[in-house]
Amino acid sequence: MIDALRRAGCVFAEDEARVLADAAGSPATVRAFLDRRIAGEPLEHIVGWVEFDGLRIRVGPGVFVPRRRTEMLVSVAVAHLAPASVFVEMCCGSAAVTRAVMERTGIRAVTASDIDPVAVEYASTNAPDAHIVCGDLFDPLPGDLVGRVDVIVANAPYVPGHAIAFMPRDARDHEPRQALDGGDDGLAIARRIVADAPRWLADGGTLAIETSPAQAPHLAAAFERAGLTAATVTDDDIDGCAVVGTRLPVGSPRPAGRSDVHP
Repeated sequence: MIDALRRAGCVFAEDEARVLADAAGSPATVRAFLDRRIAGEPLEHIVGWVEFDGLRIRVGPGVFVPRRRTEMLVSVAVAHLAPASVFVEMCCGSAAVTRAVMERTGIRAVTASDIDPVAVEYASTNAPDAHIVCGDLFDPLPGDLVGRVDVIVANAPYVPGHAIAFMPRDARDHEPRQALDGGDDGLAIARRIVADAPRWLADGGTLAIETSPAQAPHLAAAFERAGLTAATVTDDDIDGCAVVGTRLPVGSPRPAGRSDVHP
C-alpha cells in the first residue's frame, strides 16, 4: 500500500497507509480506499474525518477540508473571548473553528454561517451546540446580534480564481470551488466581510480573517477603510497568516500604522 501511495505522489505515504488501514476494517475496504486515494480523492474525505486542533472533525465528499494553518484563527479567537462573549464564524464550512473555540472556551453564544447546505449539514454535526445558519455571509445571522458580536473569524475563500487550476488535484477536483475561489485577487469575499463586519461588532470587538502573506497588506488596507485597526498575525510553525482588527469606540484615537505580530 505504501509503495502504491508513493507512486501516486502522496508525500506522507506511510502515515496515509496507516490511517486508511485503521479506518477500513477489512481487506476489501482497504483496497477500495486505496483505489480512491490513488485516484486523487482527499484522504480526509475517504476516512470521513480530519484532525483539527486536537479534535476529529467530520468531513466528506463535497466539503472543504480544514487545514492545520487555520488553527491560528482558533488561537486568535480564544485570546479575545470571555465566558459571556458572543462569537461568530463566517464561511464556517464544517465548523472546525467553531467546534475548537467552543471546546477551548466553553462559550455558548456561538453562531456559524456558510452558504453551502452540504457544509452546513457537517457543521451541525460537528458543532451541535452552536447555532448553524445557511446563507450568504451575514444575511442569515439573527438581527439581534447587530452591534453585539465580540469576535468574528473567517477562513473565507482566498485562492485567486485563475490559480485554482494549479492547486493539488485533491483540492482542485474534490473540494467545492466556492470554498476556494476568492475572485480575481483572492480577496473578493474577504472584502465583503470586512465591509459589513463593523455593523455587527461590539465596541472593541475583533475581526480575524485568514489570508496569505502576499495578500495581507491589501486585506489590512480594507480593514482600515472600514474603520478597523489592522495587524498581520503569523505563525510560522503552521504556516498561518491572518489580518486581525478591532472596532474602536466612536471617538477613540486610531493607532498609527500597522504592525506584524508573530505568536
